Formats: sequence, structure tokens, C-alpha cells
Amino acid sequence: MARLAAIALLSDAGIDFAPFEARAHWRKFEPDEVLVDFHDLSSDVYFLVSGEVRVLVRTPAGKEVILGETRGGQLFGELAAIDGVKRSANVTALTRGETCVMSAKVFRDLVFSSQVVTERLLRLLTARVRELNERFIEHAVLDVRHRLYAELLRLSVPRGGHPGERVVTPPPFHHVLANRICCRREQVTREFTTMAQEELIERTRGAIVVRRPDILKARIDEAMREDV
Repeated sequence: MARLAAIALLSDAGIDFAPFEARAHWRKFEPDEVLVDFHDLSSDVYFLVSGEVRVLVRTPAGKEVILGETRGGQLFGELAAIDGVKRSANVTALTRGETCVMSAKVFRDLVFSSQVVTERLLRLLTARVRELNERFIEHAVLDVRHRLYAELLRLSVPRGGHPGERVVTPPPFHHVLANRICCRREQVTREFTTMAQEELIERTRGAIVVRRPDILKARIDEAMREDV
């Protein structure tokens, strides 16, 4: 079975992957290894077969902002393959893993070989633009507390067996959350203490339980209205 078939963008697309895998190469990586760095001129696309990586951007002043994590079955590096512009983000491994590295030319050949893949890629890029727009608005109009609410909701998934609750697992470190919402670690710690006192969240073994996501969402909506 072709290994690229495990990639969400490509699965069940009716493609013979053999010719494309033959034109790519496989790369194993270790934790903390940099796979792509800022301003690299490379244009390869990385299909993450296993492992997890973190994507972040850096301001001219050197401040880093975490955009998110990418896990097995996903891809990164496609922007440079599409427009040929130097890299705009850093991608560093969080765990051990393996990736299929494909040149921009082979990637484009693969995408345009299937209408299904072309449409999926367009939807993927659209979703990323929408999320970035959402985060931009949050950073423009919300204070740290409400930005943290929004990030917890974005990172969480429904908690099985507990209707109305959501869970973030594994729980991110406070400094990681701070880099996601552009604040100091101490501010995140303070807000977590307040939320716990209000019984909005609960810390369990290996997770943060968002007990009242409805309240967090209502507070965000109210803060957005107040800013208008």
C-alpha cells in the first residue's frame, strides 16, 4: 500500500502514488530538529507520515508566535511550492517522526492529477485563511483573558461522556499558550487560576477540562460587541 495514501489530503483520491513516491524522498527526524526555517529559499512540500511538528512565525523584533501543531497525516510547506516565495515560518519537530519530502514540481503534478485533491487543497488553504483572520481579529480587539478563552475553545474537543464539556489533551504548557496569544507566561498562569476558581476549567491527569465552554463563548461574544 502506498504510504502517501495515509495523508488526509490524498486519501481515497483514486491516484496511483507510485510514480510520485518514486520522485520524492523520505526523511526521518528527531525531537527539536528544524525541518523548515524562516526565509529558507527551498520550496519542498512535507507530507507528515508520523510524528508531530510545531509551526511558528517570528516578528522583525524577534518575537515568536506559535501558529499551531501539525500531526501525522497532514502536510506543510505548500505555500512556497505554490508561489515560490521564501519560507515565512519555522517548523520544528516536537517528536520523532518521518516525512515524505516532495519538490514543488512533483507536488503540483500530484495536485493537478486529481480534481479531488485540487479541491481539497483549496478547502485546506481557505480554512487556514479563515482561522488566521479569526485570530487576527482576536488579537486586535480582545484582551489577554478573552484571547485565552478563544484559544482554549479552539484547541479543545468534545469530552466523551460529559455533554457540554470540552477537553484539551495533552495540556499545553503555559509558555506555549502565551506564545500562541502573544502575552507573558505569568498572565496565562494568572488567568488559569481565576478560571479554576470560577469552576470554568478543571485540571485532570493529562488534560484541561473546559467545564463551561458556553460561558467562555458568551464572554468572548460580549467582549467583541463592547469593542465595536
